Amino acid sequence: MTTDKRRFRMSHKFPVLIAGTLLTAAVVIGQQTPATRTPAAPASAGTSAKAPAPAATAKAPAAAKPWVTPRTPDGQPDLQGYWTNATYAPLERAPANVTANKLFFTKEEYDARVKQAALADEAQTTPGTTGDVHYDFTQFGLDKSQNPFAQDMRTSMITDPPDGRIPAQTAEGQKRGRDRTAAYRTAGGYNQVQDIVLGSRCIIYNPPPGPPMLPQGYNGNYQIIQSRDAVMILFEQIGDIRIIPLDNRPSPPLSVRNTMGISRGHWEGDTLVIETTNFDERPQGRNAALAGISDNFKLIERLKRTGEDTFDYEFTVSDPETFVKPWTASMPFTRIKGPIFEAACHEGNYGIEDTMKGARAADAAAAKKPGQ
Repeated sequence: MTTDKRRFRMSHKFPVLIAGTLLTAAVVIGQQTPATRTPAAPASAGTSAKAPAPAATAKAPAAAKPWVTPRTPDGQPDLQGYWTNATYAPLERAPANVTANKLFFTKEEYDARVKQAALADEAQTTPGTTGDVHYDFTQFGLDKSQNPFAQDMRTSMITDPPDGRIPAQTAEGQKRGRDRTAAYRTAGGYNQVQDIVLGSRCIIYNPPPGPPMLPQGYNGNYQIIQSRDAVMILFEQIGDIRIIPLDNRPSPPLSVRNTMGISRGHWEGDTLVIETTNFDERPQGRNAALAGISDNFKLIERLKRTGEDTFDYEFTVSDPETFVKPWTASMPFTRIKGPIFEAACHEGNYGIEDTMKGARAADAAAAKKPGQ
């Protein structure tokens, strides 16, 4: 790639062939209309909240047909399809907005936020550096600004506590987080194969696609398929898959663990409720606040259709050994056009031998420097 093109710093590299494939996906899904979460507009001064009655001779318009939650052949609310949770809303409310009790950005503030993020996506890397060895991120339409995203003008996705902030951690939770993070950062992450972040090895994306299903940097697209007894959620990046049984089977003992936890689901009216436990302790790629989770960490997710092209996603974190109280966040998912193309990330695994050889060569070179 020539140095005059825009570049984007990434933690791992995809082949240009895959980027070209994803360009096709971006062009297809880029035709969608995003969902919107904005504050209600107040009535203009001097106007009545009630519309004037039509003239007696005018024909009354036909009443709009109310939207009804679609259902599968089994009678369950239908969440199937292709979706994205891309958004520019922050997870936590900024301290200044907490002080001002500011729940929504103004239109001008929101537009500026989107513009600033788009400029960051287009930022150039330094020629000759590791981060510069990558395909052009924006050229292939992978940044959020060129794809559907929810126009969520809230100043935080966190809804509880009311200040929009992640609650304080216990002393025990802080220590667990520090110890785990330090254990996986030895020698810059290349002292042994196990230190290499899972995303660089193309095993699972960093951060994992859920739970919780937080917005990603790019390729933040999902496919949901339902049967009577299970729900499958496919995440585009690296093709990570969650299988959520709905047949009331018990969770395995805590000795059985998984990076994305082990989920069990059930329906409460029109809401799909998913309870996930049995997360492993590896902190790589998680939100920093979740690095110190205990063995008893529990995540509750709620998915409910809110319109023809939207559903609401809410999750609650519960772990008294890590947080002083539970906390909840929510965000909209917006329908996109499918299909989702495979993001075939393999080079991180294929290149492990050369990566480790390079790391040892760097160690040897550093040892020869004066004072080493």
